[in-house]
Amino acid sequence: MAAPTAGPPRVSPGGDTPRLSLVMPCYNEEAIVAQTVRRLLQEFERAEIPVEIITVDNGSRDGTLGILHGLAERYPGAVVVIRVLENIGYGNGVLNGLPHCKAPWVGIIPADGQVDAYDVVRLFEDTLATGEPVLAKARRRFRMDGLNRKLVSICYNIFFRALFPRIASLDINGLPKIMPRDVIERLQLTSRQWLLDPEIMIRAHLLGIRVLEYNVFARMRGSGLSHVRASTAWEFVKGVLRLRFSPELRQWQAEVDRSPISLTPSSVSARRAQ
Repeated sequence: MAAPTAGPPRVSPGGDTPRLSLVMPCYNEEAIVAQTVRRLLQEFERAEIPVEIITVDNGSRDGTLGILHGLAERYPGAVVVIRVLENIGYGNGVLNGLPHCKAPWVGIIPADGQVDAYDVVRLFEDTLATGEPVLAKARRRFRMDGLNRKLVSICYNIFFRALFPRIASLDINGLPKIMPRDVIERLQLTSRQWLLDPEIMIRAHLLGIRVLEYNVFARMRGSGLSHVRASTAWEFVKGVLRLRFSPELRQWQAEVDRSPISLTPSSVSARRAQ
């Protein structure tokens, strides 16, 4: 169960309604999360784009929660803290953060800072420039996280494309992922562990949402430990196979709301009102 520790109204610095809500699950990220949050806020402020960051302490056992509270005090309205008492998985942290998003666009972003904040801003600006309800995401074209991780990622993405050849992405798990809030609500996501990213891609494809993929440079973690283990790759394989032949997914596809998704003028205008 998640307990929000910052209440409404949620606005970005300066009193502007946020254009983008970023959900950031954090599990034992005391070494890096403050730097990641500060860099994101600085870049979005420089671009004059109001943003809020929904940080989710995902059952951390270190000092992550205290750091998040400090960030919320320093950046009131721009940083919101949600606490999940027990770590069930990455997806559970994200799913607990999504209901607290207030902006017309919602993104999911890791706390490790591997994708530069500048690239996150550019991705969002390009997303708005389409004028469409797209799913915009990063493709980690240049990765610095080791040969083994690269090989595992290549094999996994080839396997995924073999099962879902029509999904236009070369990096299924690439983050951030940004989409209209209306889209993410219609997806009715359920995956509470590592399968959340492929579930997003599959459901968005079945809903007819176009994918906008943006090449980024993925750095090595500056601090902290990766929570992806060798066993995670096998979990991905089994999970994707379940999704491919899931009766629940077919039922959702038959029942989902397919009415047109309209973007209001305020949702496609990035910068704060003058």
